[in-house]
Amino acid sequence: MGDSSHKAYDSAGKRKYLTEAEGRRFLKAAAALSTRERLLCESLYFLGCRVSEALQLTPTCVDVGESVILIRCLKKRGKEVTRRVLVPKRLAKELVDLGAQAEERLWPISRMTAWRIVKRVMAVAGISGIHAMPKGLRHGFGVRAALAKLPLHLIQRYMGHSYSTTTAIYLDVVGDEERTLVCRTWR
Repeated sequence: MGDSSHKAYDSAGKRKYLTEAEGRRFLKAAAALSTRERLLCESLYFLGCRVSEALQLTPTCVDVGESVILIRCLKKRGKEVTRRVLVPKRLAKELVDLGAQAEERLWPISRMTAWRIVKRVMAVAGISGIHAMPKGLRHGFGVRAALAKLPLHLIQRYMGHSYSTTTAIYLDVVGDEERTLVCRTWR
C-alpha cells in the first residue's frame, strides 16, 4: 500500500478514524468526566483539530453568537493562519462559561495530559486500536464531514489543510463508511 501517512488507514489496512458509533460511545464516556475534561473531549470531537491546537484556545477564540471557534493553525511553517469552525451552540456557550480569563487557556494542561485524558475515555468507551487516540478523533471528524457531504474545500478549510489532496484521504474509507458513500450512487 505504500506510504500510509496520508491515508485513512495504515499499511496493514487498519483504519485510523473513529466510526460514528465509536464517536457516540466516546462522547457518552466523556460525559462522566469533570466539566473541563468533558469539554476538551467534545472540542476535539467537534472541531477536528489537533490536541496542541485545542490547548491554545482561550475564551477570545469562542464566538458564542456565531457558534464558531477560531483555531490558530500550528502547522503553517511560520505563517499566521486562523480557521473558523462551526460548533454546536451549546459547546460554544459552555466553553465561555468555563470561567477562564480572556487570554487564559481553556485547558492549562500539557499535550501529554490531554492525550492521557483522551486515551482513558477511549478505554472506557471500549475503543482500542490505532484510532483510539486524539488523532483518531481528528480523522473521524474528516470522515464524518465527508459522509455528511460537506464540500471538499470546506472540509479542507475546517481541518486547516494546505492541499486538497491531504483532505481527500477522508473519502478513502472502508467498512460501513465505504458502504454509505457507495449507497449514494444507487439512488
